[in-house]
Amino acid sequence: MKRIGWKGNFHTRWAPDLDPVATIENGETFEVEIPDSSTGQAFPGMSPEDMATMDQSILDAAVGPFLVEGASPGDAICVEILDIKTADWGWTAIIRDFGLLKNRFEEAVLTWDIGESAVARGALSGIRVQVEPFLGIIGVAPASGEFPMIPPQAFGGNMDNRLNCTGSKVYLPVFRPGALLSLGDPHAAQGDGEVCGTAIETSARVRLRVSVVKGMAISSPLTVSPQRRQEAYVCTTGIGGDLHRAAQDAVLSMIGLISSSGIPGPEAYMLCSVAGNLRVSEIVDEPNYVVSMCMPSGIMGSILPGGGEGAD
Repeated sequence: MKRIGWKGNFHTRWAPDLDPVATIENGETFEVEIPDSSTGQAFPGMSPEDMATMDQSILDAAVGPFLVEGASPGDAICVEILDIKTADWGWTAIIRDFGLLKNRFEEAVLTWDIGESAVARGALSGIRVQVEPFLGIIGVAPASGEFPMIPPQAFGGNMDNRLNCTGSKVYLPVFRPGALLSLGDPHAAQGDGEVCGTAIETSARVRLRVSVVKGMAISSPLTVSPQRRQEAYVCTTGIGGDLHRAAQDAVLSMIGLISSSGIPGPEAYMLCSVAGNLRVSEIVDEPNYVVSMCMPSGIMGSILPGGGEGAD
């Protein structure tokens, strides 16, 4: 089985002219070492000041590209995620000018210890977040042009879809011969929305199988995920005619609820990002829409008496 390391094998732009770092046969299983979104610059206990000294030009890098034999424009490739083994630590940060509530809170960084669950150091210590690793970046080369790593595009990229996890099959359209598949941005856990802009960022060793699906004409990525566990939730809501503002209001309400326990606002915001699920609950009753921020009741029960039920 091929094993590909990340050092010297990553890129920071999406383009059709990148040289492949390896060739993958149709149906081949291989293993890739993938750095965290800082591309190996983060360390446990780092501060916002430490983050400010990072080389910004290599952030959010992807490992690859991998040339997939037999893949041609008009086909799709199926990326089966067989296993993801994360590092034993990770980090979450509030970054200036980034996130759903950008610049509402000061910059901050959390370090997490990762085992069967993730436990934060500092103000969130004692709160356990279920570890459900996935790949934030899965993408192929565009047909033409050059694109930054963020935002995602029709060819995939930094999608931050937490369903791209172990057991999932991710189908990607092929725009260039060989597809030129790239992978990156492992997360140990994240809620839907990744509202503060970061999840539990970590590095990982990932085992995958890639197959060509001839003539599968899709215009954007498609994920088939395994059944996930069912949970009870405490949900706050945002309601209004602007979907983005409603999402902000839902998250702010959850931050307020969590902060009523004494947890500082920045830490509550980061907890929403790694464990809370932002959902469009209603989009048809115009002119107002409903967005919900749903936090697992198990987490809320460790924060507030009654798990937030009846909270003022």
